[in-house]
Amino acid sequence: MTNTLSLALIGFGEVGQTFARQWLARGDIAVAAYDILFDDPERAAGHRALAVGIGVTPADSPAAAVAAADIVVSAVTASAVLDVAATLAPLLRAGQVVFDINSAAPATKRQAAALIGAARADYVEGAVMAPVGPYGIRVPILAGGPQAARIAATLNAVGMDVTAVAVEHGRASAMKLCRSIMIKGIEALIVESAAAAKAFDVEAEVFASLAETFPAIDWPALAANMAERIGKHGIRRAAEMREAADMVAEIGIDPALCRAVADAQERGAQSRGAGGGPLAAGSANRP
Repeated sequence: MTNTLSLALIGFGEVGQTFARQWLARGDIAVAAYDILFDDPERAAGHRALAVGIGVTPADSPAAAVAAADIVVSAVTASAVLDVAATLAPLLRAGQVVFDINSAAPATKRQAAALIGAARADYVEGAVMAPVGPYGIRVPILAGGPQAARIAATLNAVGMDVTAVAVEHGRASAMKLCRSIMIKGIEALIVESAAAAKAFDVEAEVFASLAETFPAIDWPALAANMAERIGKHGIRRAAEMREAADMVAEIGIDPALCRAVADAQERGAQSRGAGGGPLAAGSANRP
């Protein structure tokens, strides 16, 4: 690698923008990005201007984004992981690394690794273990793959918090998605309980009862926060939970609960008009 680390972002949403701002603030880093919104006739100008304002080079295509990159960071959605890997594979050269931080099943990450590996480039899976907003580039990320330790060292040198946990692909994603079953499931339960309590005009009584059992929690505030999070990120989280469903089904666990949580997350987002798609800004990864 040269003295200036060259990074490419595939997906320039919340995560990509946050990372880019903080990387570029450190100096000695060049960042290019590609997002399908760069091709949207109605939104391209604004989204490209946002990138330029941060100091990012907005690319006209994935090929242009990754051409000079040492590390390509994929920050899209779980459902787009394989599409992105297939798109990138013929564009990469030996020595380049794809750092895939999307929340996808271990099997999905292994398939993506095979696609990238066939192009003689390297693939490192990443698992983002906390919301990016409060942490920025210091958000804890687990990494897996033969090059995980090297990439962790490179990215930690520019302010990130990446921990290599395995030389094989899939372990980091399993850790992430097993956690997600708990976190996203709790979100769905709280939001549904609160909605039902409101419909029956028993919110105060239900929250008071919950406070007796869990006195450290501000239940009205938590319920409002969870509803907001699902409304904003539910489409992406639904895709993540469907990956979790695939993961547990692979080992013989009934995936019905994961699928129900996915449906609940999706309904919550649709009720607020959220959406997104592969390579879209609105679909950037967030735990």
